[in-house]
Amino acid sequence: MARVTVEDCIDKVDNRFELVLLASHRARQISQGAAITIDRDNDKNPVVALREIADETLSPDDLKEDLIHSLQKHVEIDEPEPDPATLIAAGSTSTASGNDEEDGAAETVNFDQMSEEDLLAGIEGLVPPEKSDDY
Repeated sequence: MARVTVEDCIDKVDNRFELVLLASHRARQISQGAAITIDRDNDKNPVVALREIADETLSPDDLKEDLIHSLQKHVEIDEPEPDPATLIAAGSTSTASGNDEEDGAAETVNFDQMSEEDLLAGIEGLVPPEKSDDY
């Protein structure tokens, strides 16, 4: 029965390797207690997963996104970056009071901006460490 199910799924997922990945991920979800969307008919979880994909009760794209999400170690959240002008304005208002610790507000750290020429001039001005016979 699984062979017929695989042949039915090829229409929905072109790549057989991707089909195996998606079906195995769905079978693991079913094993962990996820609700199935078709009748089980005494089939095992991998066959149920293939039948769900073949019957299009689950979207292969949704399964793929869920699989990628489950494999990620660090999930990045797309947040808009703050405007540099607002950061500078926020930094100047917190240092203007002079009471950062007393206000209880989070202390902002301001970094100096340096051009590439200034950085290279600073690196050229560094003195190399003295050589010793120990190393």
